[in-house]
Amino acid sequence: MTEADMMRSLAARAKKDSPRLASQSIEIRNTALAKVAELLADRRSLIFEANEKDLLSAEKTGLPLPVIKRLHFDEHKLADVLDGIKSLIGLPDPLFRTLLKRELDSDLLLEQITCPIGVIGVIFESRPDALVQIATLCMKSGNCAILKGGSEAANTNKLLFDLIYEAGLSAGLPAGFLTLAETRSDIDALLQCDKDIDLLIPRGSNSFVRYIMDHSKIPVLGHADGICHIYCDASCDIEKAIPIILDSKAQYVAACNAVETLLVHEAVAAKLLPALSCAAAASGIKLLGDSTASSYIACEPAQDVDWRTEYLDLILSIKIVGDLNEAVDHINRFGSHHTDSIVTEDVNAADLFMLLVDSAGVYHNCSTRFADGFRYGFGAEVGISTGKIHARGPVGLDGLVTYKYKLHGTGQIVGSYANGERSFHFKDL
Repeated sequence: MTEADMMRSLAARAKKDSPRLASQSIEIRNTALAKVAELLADRRSLIFEANEKDLLSAEKTGLPLPVIKRLHFDEHKLADVLDGIKSLIGLPDPLFRTLLKRELDSDLLLEQITCPIGVIGVIFESRPDALVQIATLCMKSGNCAILKGGSEAANTNKLLFDLIYEAGLSAGLPAGFLTLAETRSDIDALLQCDKDIDLLIPRGSNSFVRYIMDHSKIPVLGHADGICHIYCDASCDIEKAIPIILDSKAQYVAACNAVETLLVHEAVAAKLLPALSCAAAASGIKLLGDSTASSYIACEPAQDVDWRTEYLDLILSIKIVGDLNEAVDHINRFGSHHTDSIVTEDVNAADLFMLLVDSAGVYHNCSTRFADGFRYGFGAEVGISTGKIHARGPVGLDGLVTYKYKLHGTGQIVGSYANGERSFHFKDL
């Protein structure tokens, strides 16, 4: 059997088992999650050993520093995923909720009910903690998942998968609830499984996500870029602005919600930029500026390409703007519609910014790093979507369910309504 045949077989197994997983009670699904958390905590030393192997290999092969940072799975990352699982267990069941209940006619009842999407293929790079987040979200939402992580995290991913799979089976989940694809060729095979996989979620670089979108018929949810902005308005509080900017840039520089471009109203540039320059230097942040910004602080010149660049590094480009509308126009033109923030004490300006900026997340007086499923109270996230269909922003439990219509009748036929014998009387219940 070829690797492509093997992947098709695994996808078919997941498709077959997806209704079985969906039918599991919330008690069983939550028990499985609790067992996952218990095993991850108990086997932490093995996880860290596997991760150390991946880190050593990454350093030997000369992988970029941002990739190596994402690859780390230490006590801090473990604590984060365990907190995420605990939060996930506490969330209500997203399945089989009634969204609509309508009587179309006497004894003809229509219901709209939430249900799992089915089989979700998630292809991600570098971050082992993403595997835990994705797997547990899919377990809670009743979706079978096929996971393909980056080869640079092969040892960590394999061990995490084995532990999660062991926990799920012991709780009574079907064998196809989780699958790990381990070879590079599995990606292309996975992309061809459009009969069995209902949704693809890619997490990685722009070129990586574009490749997924261009080489599969399976619907894709996600985002290619994370070009986020902060706009400091004329009435911004500089003492608030500096910590917000530093956190957005440096708290975790490799994240897709890290800020890349700072827009500054010309009225506050003379006060804000010198203060920012000192703070940025202390944090190791390199500043690039347009010609106006360069007249206030010493910085390298920003080029046109910088407005379209996701640095994933301690680099921040700065542009001076004349007003809020110019800032909005810049964001909507050059941004990736991910997350953008305004710093201002003018509530009306904040409201206008949040109305006009066409992004999945629009913030007022806070860091762009809050764009995260765990910080939104979703338990975790499978990714962030900048699209506008089905799910937008951090995709947690609600983004992993769809709905179906149930119609209960007593022998009604459409012909009776078409010829006027009967008529509808829509009544929401």
